[in-house]
Amino acid sequence: MQTVDRVISDRLTSDVPLVKEVAQYIISAGGKRLRPALLLLVSGALESFHPHRHTLAAVVEFIHTATLLHDDVVDESTLRRGRATANERFGNAPSVLVGDFLYSRAFQMMVDVDNMRVMQVLSDATNVIAEGEVQQLVNMHDPSLDEAAYLRVIRSKTAKLFEASARLAPILAGASPAIEQACATYGQALGTAFQVIDDVLDYEGDANELGKNLGDDLREGKVTLPVICALQKGSPAEQTLLRNAIVSGDVDHMADILQIIRRTGALEIARASASEEARRAISAVQSLPSNEYRAALLQLAADLLERRS
Repeated sequence: MQTVDRVISDRLTSDVPLVKEVAQYIISAGGKRLRPALLLLVSGALESFHPHRHTLAAVVEFIHTATLLHDDVVDESTLRRGRATANERFGNAPSVLVGDFLYSRAFQMMVDVDNMRVMQVLSDATNVIAEGEVQQLVNMHDPSLDEAAYLRVIRSKTAKLFEASARLAPILAGASPAIEQACATYGQALGTAFQVIDDVLDYEGDANELGKNLGDDLREGKVTLPVICALQKGSPAEQTLLRNAIVSGDVDHMADILQIIRRTGALEIARASASEEARRAISAVQSLPSNEYRAALLQLAADLLERRS
């Protein structure tokens, strides 16, 4: 990961000072670096240490960071990882344009790797992520959204880059199609579980630990799994309150909404859904060689369910 950080730092170069300043601001914010770590762990599990793995790990982090810059502008977010978002500090226009710079830099780095299959996986993933972002926008403030529609969005918007990160390692290793699919399944399941837990934490986490404001999802009109479950389990009066909050983005009754979500067991139901995805991830990597890297992948899936930030 230190090598990946060096690659990131080296490739953030630009003749335009504001580009480097904004990019460095968000990349240095202390993110989990889960996607690059996933690529490196899967490479290790396959006992493959291809020289391009660090470059591609930096590529997936650049793509992820670009989506964060654009997301925060779209969502009008003011807080991420405990400090002001880039759009709050620098403005919307620099955030969007630096996001574009990171996307284009990522594609320059992909070309350096000179592997058409790598290009296909990452370009497809980037396209699917963009579609997921647009679909989420379409779904905003819609209280009729069901679990299947919610899962379609997060599998596109979040899990797709996890899937691509895990798939790149077997491609570099020249592994069989079956192994490649097992790694991709692990990544998709892990990414899905990660996002479900993230959505749970929006209603049960600690704002200081999370580094963002509780209830932001509802304020932005996002209908996530805890709210979907609460709508299914709540009384008619509770359902009306939740629907009104979704449609209006009004969180003046946030204390009542949190009480409804907790009383209906919505958080436990959502966590159970994340657990099912984590088990799917664990099952997928059983076919990989038994070594310390596979053990770390198994532990990562288990630890995900305990995250609080």
